[in-house]
Amino acid sequence: MDGKPRLLDQMRERIRLKHYSIRTERVYCEWVKRFIRFHQYRHPQEMGAQEIEAFLTELAVARNVSASTQNQALSALLFLYKEVLSIDLPWLADVVRAKKPQRLPVVLTVEEVRSALAQLESEPWLVCSLLYGTGMRLMEALRLRVKDVDFSRHEILIRDGKGMKDRVTMLPRSLVQPLRRHLAVVKAIHDSEREQGRGDVWLPFALARKYPKAPKEWGWQYVFPASGLSVDPRSGVVRRHHLDEKRIQRAFKRAVRGASIVKPATPHTLRHSFATHLLESGQDIRTVQELLGHSDVKTTMIYTHVLNRGGLSVLSPLDR
Repeated sequence: MDGKPRLLDQMRERIRLKHYSIRTERVYCEWVKRFIRFHQYRHPQEMGAQEIEAFLTELAVARNVSASTQNQALSALLFLYKEVLSIDLPWLADVVRAKKPQRLPVVLTVEEVRSALAQLESEPWLVCSLLYGTGMRLMEALRLRVKDVDFSRHEILIRDGKGMKDRVTMLPRSLVQPLRRHLAVVKAIHDSEREQGRGDVWLPFALARKYPKAPKEWGWQYVFPASGLSVDPRSGVVRRHHLDEKRIQRAFKRAVRGASIVKPATPHTLRHSFATHLLESGQDIRTVQELLGHSDVKTTMIYTHVLNRGGLSVLSPLDR
């Protein structure tokens, strides 16, 4: 034994060095394991473009996975070869990514949103109301810290959103009092935990080492903390994480069913509905683009297709 770390350990180390999320780390490592297993445990250094294409073909043909899943597997393998094995071969650029189908997002009407929210209560109601009222993604809402909610300016600062970008969105006035009441309960729990010597949270980018007292400060606490303590998978430290997204997803699924909505709506549908309803009310598309955090206005343009406008309000000949 030469003491060299195992391949997956090298993979994890490189991913953390790049500040990728724990989710990306898990998914990438899982794809590498599946790739190696598919080729009878051969080392990736012994394989190349032919083996990668065979693996992706197996996913598409035999397993019938979606284009996004296939591209995710390819991204994991490209990361392995470029970042971990430092193999820069010409075939890496030639591997073709599967083309994603152009699909319109599911959008609820204003009445459907109200009906679904009326089926919710407590934290699921508050989280889902924020998703619809601000356009946040589910994980952006759950990772929200107390210090990033500005009640005086009615703003919410979303940090490290998709693509590691910060942006500002509005805080709906109708949610100010419910959010204040919720935070009062969270603070009481936090104060109680501090008295017991706990009350610390995970901080990104080694901030905990730079500011040792910050993890226990009120401003850094999650707006939506989990009900119990858990073990940090990277450090092994026992602390309180944010609310599990599955709890919100399950609660919203029940709410949609309870409201007799037949559309396949998820919490992310509330973000689509936020954008569509803003455009319906006459808000300009550039403002909606900024609120959603889209890099390109073309991404936001998909909501004009949902509106069935596409630049012109076309009247069916049957309605004339």
